[in-house]
Amino acid sequence: MAVLEVRSLEGQTAVITGGGSGVGAAVAVELARAGASVYLIGRRLEKLQLVAAKVHQLGAEAACCSVDISSSSGLLEIMQRIKADMKDVDILVQNAAMYAANAIEDADLSDFDKQYQTNMRAPYALMQALLPMLKVRSGQVVFINSSSAFTAKPMTAQYDSTKHALKAIADSFRGEINKYGVRVLSVYLGRTASEMQERIHRSEGRPYQPELLLQPEDVASVVVNALSLTRTAEVTDISIRPMFKS
Repeated sequence: MAVLEVRSLEGQTAVITGGGSGVGAAVAVELARAGASVYLIGRRLEKLQLVAAKVHQLGAEAACCSVDISSSSGLLEIMQRIKADMKDVDILVQNAAMYAANAIEDADLSDFDKQYQTNMRAPYALMQALLPMLKVRSGQVVFINSSSAFTAKPMTAQYDSTKHALKAIADSFRGEINKYGVRVLSVYLGRTASEMQERIHRSEGRPYQPELLLQPEDVASVVVNALSLTRTAEVTDISIRPMFKS
């Protein structure tokens, strides 16, 4: 993993959803290494606090908010808390996601609702709520997406459709917001070592071998380097996949 030699994001503040584990946690640590303070959002407070402790060890500030952004009440709570707790937001990392697989014939609509609320509605609402602060700071928004944004597969119509939609939201938003100096990055991941991926492998009856998958730290390094680019450039889309095919 490439390590930034300078604290390229010194003095900036980042909000990260799904910040308690996997890619979200790795991005938080890498942002802290680059000098940014982080505001971690997730469902499990103990996980968030472990990440916050790593951030503090790097000399950066961290705050935690335990909330379920898939619910309307949780989403309203986090938007109110961010506005109350934070004066500025420079970076918004939209990482939280939910996955469920089943044939369309048998799929439960409640699973579809949950994926829509987590993977699409929450990122849209947070982006909308924080937009005034992002515009003032000429901020940056990162959508941690999936290779599923490009390919729809049997058994995963619900999940894949939300990822297609998230790409559309990011692309449309970029066209609207670039004029204010706000950059928008979508990162499309192949299979990445994470709790979610472990569950997916288990449901598929396949052995989970995280060492063969994309590592969260790899993703974090790429994301933070893109965020640290000079303002003469904007990286819009990055696809990352595991080197070893399992």
